[in-house]
Amino acid sequence: MIEKGPRKRAFSLSCGTVRPAMTTRQQGTLIQWDAAKGYGFIAPEGGGPKLFVHAKAFGLRPRRPFVGERLSYEAGQDAQGKPRAQAVRSLEPRSPAEPPPAVQRQARRQEALRGSSLWLIPGFALLVLVVHLGFGLPHWLWGGYLAMSLATFIVYAGDKRAARLQQWRVSEATLHALALACGWPGALLAQQLLRHKSAKASFRRLFWLSVMLNVLGFVLIFTPLGSKLLHAYVL
Repeated sequence: MIEKGPRKRAFSLSCGTVRPAMTTRQQGTLIQWDAAKGYGFIAPEGGGPKLFVHAKAFGLRPRRPFVGERLSYEAGQDAQGKPRAQAVRSLEPRSPAEPPPAVQRQARRQEALRGSSLWLIPGFALLVLVVHLGFGLPHWLWGGYLAMSLATFIVYAGDKRAARLQQWRVSEATLHALALACGWPGALLAQQLLRHKSAKASFRRLFWLSVMLNVLGFVLIFTPLGSKLLHAYVL
C-alpha cells in the first residue's frame, strides 16, 4: 500500500500529454516582390520592421504574389536565425486585375530600352580602341576602366544582397561616384543582370548624368579635338 501512491503519481505523469504552444498567425501586406529572384518583404499590420518572405513559403498556389496583396503568415527564422515569414496564405478574394494594355505596352518599351542600353558598353570600347589606334592612350586606361567596372559590379551585388537580408546598404551617392570614376560599364551590367537600381527613376537620371560626364571627360582629355576645346575654353 505504501507504493501505490508513488506509482499512481508516476503513472499520471507518464500518461500526461505535453501540448506544443500554438503558433499565432499574423497578417500583413506584401510591399516588395522580386519575381525573378522569388522573394520579397511583408509589412506587418501591427507595425514593426518588414519581414523577408521566400516563394517557397507560399506553397502551391495558382497565382504569383503581387505587391499590395494582404497575407497571413507565421513568423519564423531561417537557418541563420534571421526572421522570415512561413506558411503564407493569401487573404485576397481573387487575383488582381491585369494592368491596362497601354500600361503593359509602356512597361515592355521601358524594358526593351533598358536592355538596348547595354550596347553602350561595346560602343564605348570601340571608341576607346579607335582613339588608341589613332592617337595613343595611356596603358593604364584600359585596366582602370576594367578594374573600376569590376569593383562597381561587386558593390552592386553586395548592395542587392544587403537589401534582401535587410542589412546595411550602400548609399546612392557612393554608387554614383563609382559610376563617374570609370565604373559605369560595371554598374550598367549590374543593373541589367542583377535587376538592381534599374527601376527607380531619380537614381537612373543621376546615373546617366554620371555616364555622360565620364564619357565627356574622356573625350576632352584623350582626344586632340577635346584637348583643343579644353585648352581654349577652360585653361
